[in-house]
Amino acid sequence: MKKLALLTLISLTTSFAGFAQNKKKQDAAAIKKMCGCFEVTFNFAETFNYSEDSLYKPSETKIDKGLEWAQLVEDDKNKISIQHLLQVGPPNSPYIVKHWRQDWLYENTDFYMFNGDNTWNFVTKPKAEVKGQWTQKVYQVDDSPRYEGSGTWVHVDGKNYWENTTDAPLPRREYTKRSDYNVTTRGNRHEITSTGWVHDQDNAKVIREAGKADVILAKEKGYNTYVKVADSKCKAAADWWVKHQEKWALVRNKWDDIYGRNKNLILEEKVDNKPLYKFLFDEENYSTPEKINPVIESFVK
Repeated sequence: MKKLALLTLISLTTSFAGFAQNKKKQDAAAIKKMCGCFEVTFNFAETFNYSEDSLYKPSETKIDKGLEWAQLVEDDKNKISIQHLLQVGPPNSPYIVKHWRQDWLYENTDFYMFNGDNTWNFVTKPKAEVKGQWTQKVYQVDDSPRYEGSGTWVHVDGKNYWENTTDAPLPRREYTKRSDYNVTTRGNRHEITSTGWVHDQDNAKVIREAGKADVILAKEKGYNTYVKVADSKCKAAADWWVKHQEKWALVRNKWDDIYGRNKNLILEEKVDNKPLYKFLFDEENYSTPEKINPVIESFVK
């Protein structure tokens, strides 16, 4: 009987390990479906406000469209990295803008959690808490941190999606116009669809002050659709990446060094009255480690 029980246990363990490995492959396949050329529509609307100010004005509804190339940068056993590039202007003479980057890490335990005012707190989670999960780490256009969170990819009833709620800086469309809140609590849902994928968001605009409870100023709905089109439409962006990928690998390497310090991170908003991306987007003057590393370090407090 003991031998039979042992054999049964071994069989069950092997079956579970096989299931977990197949699930991981299914997750990775879903993530990589976010690569390619997409016609994107960005939709944001403030839905509710809780301000006690009778003169409070909600943000205007924002709808934008664009063509975006999502380039697979890294595809390893436990990491998938995707760089987004916007392709704007006329098709015969487009302009390429380096956009956001998303890294997906399997069963990651180390996090930089945004805490307002250009501060990210380093947090380590227990392995049991992230078992079977993927962390999405989202980076700014200059590869500095933005937000990150862990969740389980779900594949059920023909749906493939991942969800997480985490704190983030204000989006660009807001921080140039709003100073009455300092944290966006993002409810993120990434769902793979028959035509591409959707980034569905339920966000809260939060006022955070040390020693006080968070105050929700307003709620916001975001619904960004990525409709897959022929990769040839994004040829200019794909070509741009081939030309510039080595320089941006140097930038990522420097940031990896900073993240590897495993301590709270506070960044300057500007140095010499310029944000970091304006230095790094200067391809002519910032293309070597000798130039890149010091300027990134100058933003770390």
